[in-house]
Amino acid sequence: MRRRTPPPPSPLPQRDGIDPVRVRLPGEGTWATVREHLVERLGAARAGVVDAMLEAGLVVGADGRPVAPGAAYVPGMFVWYHRELPPEVPVPFPLEIVHRDEHIVVVDKPHFLATTPRGSHVTESALARLRRELDIPALGAAHRLDRLTAGLVLFTVRPEERGAYQSLFRDRLVRKVYEAVAPYAPELTLPRTVRSRIVKERGILAAYEVAGEPNAVSRVELVEHGARGLGRYRLLPATGQTHQLRVHMNSLGVPILGDPLYPEVAAPVPAGDFRRPLQLLARELEFTDPVTGTEHRLRSGRVLEAWTSPDGWAAAASAGAAQ
Repeated sequence: MRRRTPPPPSPLPQRDGIDPVRVRLPGEGTWATVREHLVERLGAARAGVVDAMLEAGLVVGADGRPVAPGAAYVPGMFVWYHRELPPEVPVPFPLEIVHRDEHIVVVDKPHFLATTPRGSHVTESALARLRRELDIPALGAAHRLDRLTAGLVLFTVRPEERGAYQSLFRDRLVRKVYEAVAPYAPELTLPRTVRSRIVKERGILAAYEVAGEPNAVSRVELVEHGARGLGRYRLLPATGQTHQLRVHMNSLGVPILGDPLYPEVAAPVPAGDFRRPLQLLARELEFTDPVTGTEHRLRSGRVLEAWTSPDGWAAAASAGAAQ
């Protein structure tokens, strides 16, 4: 099988921890100029933006030189540019480093911070922040946590080693333990293992269960129950479907506190409203380092507010509902 030739290195540096956009012009097409292709790619409504970028020399080729506004279309050519990003509301919680060596960085991510740039959360993502704060432009994520979930996330320092760490998660060689706060249901028999088939459609916020061969497996344990009819749960996912733990807890009749999607999709909260974090935490990661052979047993130091301060959590929830 013919191996693909890797693309040339970017002639543009990162900006705010974000890589420039790389575009490879298709091998076949009817475009006469680079501009025509970029306008079609980005949409006719963005034609003025494309023109302004070309006039300002912000679109460059592999040699780092600006692409002229009337440059001819060359099949297979690479061009780079930086997207103009809208302002983002800063997530006012720190990233705590749990482990760092020459191969990996493991951080304790706060609620509300995306793991990697996505959608409207770009510069306010754990990856972009860490690249800036640690001055490691090549840093990459080995896996992801939902933006609303807090806890341990593993990043790789060297791009050539990223695949080895990603394979740990793909091959289920990482022991992951989560913690959640949800209603206490005395009639619910625990511990138990939940198996179901979960579907997450693009463009639809909530995932859902369907009949068929299970693709999601979670062990659910009750650790203790306490004030305000709440329980603290220990969750051990054997698979990694989108929203898996949230879907499974909801299917058991004990949806995780602060969940805006399960059991019902709630109205969006205003940007900058950080009062009701999802009470789900990636508490532990345990794995054998595929590069060094080191046995890692890492633990988050974060707490779930609904458990440690149930009255304060209830007050914040009431204030949010009143708005």
